[in-house]
Amino acid sequence: MNPPNRTPRQHTLRRAVASTAVLLTAVASLGLANATGAAAATPLAGPPSGTCNPAVDSVWHDVLSTQIDPVVTDFSAVNVTDGTTGQRTQVLTRVDTVTTTVNRNTQISASASFLFFKVSATVGFSVQTTTSSTTTTTASTTWNLNKPGYYGLYRGTRKVSGEWVEYTCARAGSIGFWVNTTPNGKGTYTTFEYPEEGTVSCASPEPAGTLRNAARQRLGC
Repeated sequence: MNPPNRTPRQHTLRRAVASTAVLLTAVASLGLANATGAAAATPLAGPPSGTCNPAVDSVWHDVLSTQIDPVVTDFSAVNVTDGTTGQRTQVLTRVDTVTTTVNRNTQISASASFLFFKVSATVGFSVQTTTSSTTTTTASTTWNLNKPGYYGLYRGTRKVSGEWVEYTCARAGSIGFWVNTTPNGKGTYTTFEYPEEGTVSCASPEPAGTLRNAARQRLGC
């Protein structure tokens, strides 16, 4: 039996489907497609639609997870006794460091910086969006301690870390498709909030999980 005649529209659709199949086969051969099997039981977040416009769209990022940890970066313990109160300048000792990274790489590209804007929107406060580290400045501040006591002088930040995913708009003929181009299917990131400095003392408890409480714990209260 002779095959039925196909309309020009049907020929166009067959060519688009064939182009899509070739694209996905090539992507899979490069290791860019999502893994299959047990590891793919929980699908990653993705763009709102499978197709994209190659003339307009390029890269789409999403934040898969976030973890927030208070980190004391510079610290000094001061014992203020009667007769030693008042203004003083104290150089703090560096005790920890936080650096922005994407996939453990400290060089942040312009494309990756858009990821950190999404992180800021997710956690609800501003974070560093470019190559940055808490070691870029020396912590030396003038303090005014008017009461005797055992004080902790600190500088620190909230470190934000987690996993992310990147999709790239790949062309297949006149159509574009979002393809997961993150190494190993998903990546890691680290960034931090703008630094905070202050004083804590054994006389005043601080809320658990805060930067101030982390600084107070260094006093051994």
